[in-house]
Amino acid sequence: MLIKFKVRNFKTFKDEATLSFVASNYDKDVMEEDNVVAIDKYNLRLLRSAVVYGANASGKTKLFDALSFMRYFTITSSKDSQAGEAIEVDPFRLHTESLEDSSEFELIFLHNNEIYRYGFEANKEKILAEWLYYKPKTKEIEIFYRDEQSFEIIHPTHFKKGAMIAKENLVRENALFLSVAAQFNDEFATKIINWFTDLKTISGLEEKAYESFTINQLANGNKNQIIDFIQNADFNIEDISIESISSEKDIPSEMPDKLKELISSNIKKGKKIISDITTHHKVYDDDFNIQDTTNFSMVDDESNGTKKFFFISGPILDALENGYTLFVDELDSRLHPNLVCKIMSLFNSKKYNPKNAQLVFNTHNTNLLSANLLRRDQIWFTDKDRYGAAKLYSLADIKNVRKTEAFEDNYIQGKYGATPYLKELKLNYGKNL
Repeated sequence: MLIKFKVRNFKTFKDEATLSFVASNYDKDVMEEDNVVAIDKYNLRLLRSAVVYGANASGKTKLFDALSFMRYFTITSSKDSQAGEAIEVDPFRLHTESLEDSSEFELIFLHNNEIYRYGFEANKEKILAEWLYYKPKTKEIEIFYRDEQSFEIIHPTHFKKGAMIAKENLVRENALFLSVAAQFNDEFATKIINWFTDLKTISGLEEKAYESFTINQLANGNKNQIIDFIQNADFNIEDISIESISSEKDIPSEMPDKLKELISSNIKKGKKIISDITTHHKVYDDDFNIQDTTNFSMVDDESNGTKKFFFISGPILDALENGYTLFVDELDSRLHPNLVCKIMSLFNSKKYNPKNAQLVFNTHNTNLLSANLLRRDQIWFTDKDRYGAAKLYSLADIKNVRKTEAFEDNYIQGKYGATPYLKELKLNYGKNL
């Protein structure tokens, strides 16, 4: 489970911003049983979900971008970059000092009931610092600390291959020590990289990015779960099936020649080519008796909302099944507010989320604030100051906010900030016509 994520000087975040999943003590009597996971070993209480609100261009997506960058760079920096290539950090551009300053990232997380803290500081040319700490019980152990190309502390037991890698100068200045160690199959480093791999970040606006994942889930044993998920959303879908091209004669004649050749080649190799997803619906007579069933194409016939809900079902069910942390940018795009509430309620549930998966998403859907699904510490805001720098804070950070307040009404009225300031429009229609 994710405990904290910190970012400094990346895109719209000039100063350090911290997203915390540590449950507030002030809300101990609010939805504690379902929304909070107690980690008795560390006397720690962690939240199962969080939602981020804010005006357009306030930093909601940039927060997710920061996490996505850290995840991607940690996993791939040793293998997807070459010596001298720029690191894709993007410092805050609206201040002279931050523009030349480094960016910093840190994650604290619980993995196999043990706490880890990993982070790094970088500019476009090189890694300036990198650190990894491990807390198996109550005391935090330093695994390594890197100061540019100087590797000062390397734990001999937990990071066995680290000393060799550093001594042989195998870490480029634009690559992460942790990532390189995992490439050399260091057991401790591989464990951390695997956790980063299981940390999921997707965009609710780009279905193509997870469409194939959901289709594979449908084809490989999770069909019943997906259909149950869809049926509970009231789309009147009875069943879902996969349409595939199994022979060259099934290839549509109107398809471009190059695509035909590619499909034909894959068929000869024995690969399954999926052509469409079919949904099955009941057909009724005038007396509303079932007479038949008919098939719709998911792509051509179903609504955009149905397609979105179907395609995102794969990542959601995968996270719940395996206990992953899932970040979704714009989850509520093209989804009814009640569906978004339903998804969140699954994560905020001991029954449906026994492995303590976490869901984080940004939204403009204020219905969630009055749906009795969220505690104050699960509600977060991004807001920009007059100089374009974003800050991140939770409702629990704001003084004098009562547990029983009308959160939705107060937010819309601007009591918590993070809403757009709308100036009076000055329109002169036809003045110069």
